[in-house]
Amino acid sequence: METYNVVQFFEDGQYEYVRRNVSAEEAVKASKHYTTSIAASYGFVTRVIITDCGDYCVFEWKHGVGVTFPTRQDIEDSRRTTC
Repeated sequence: METYNVVQFFEDGQYEYVRRNVSAEEAVKASKHYTTSIAASYGFVTRVIITDCGDYCVFEWKHGVGVTFPTRQDIEDSRRTTC
């Protein structure tokens, strides 16, 4: 099973791993929690990412912008890909 990490970044540049080595489902639930938290709504949390076990960013949210990765185009392209 592939595992994921969830990291939140703060306005002062510091960051915190809020989940480590969790399932995709748990990572998505955690990222939703941290992107909709009171701290995020006030801008204390400026960025939330999910990384895979290879430390590649597979999701990014930024305060005031929303989800920046994957883009809508990335999602549409992945739906068209066949194996």
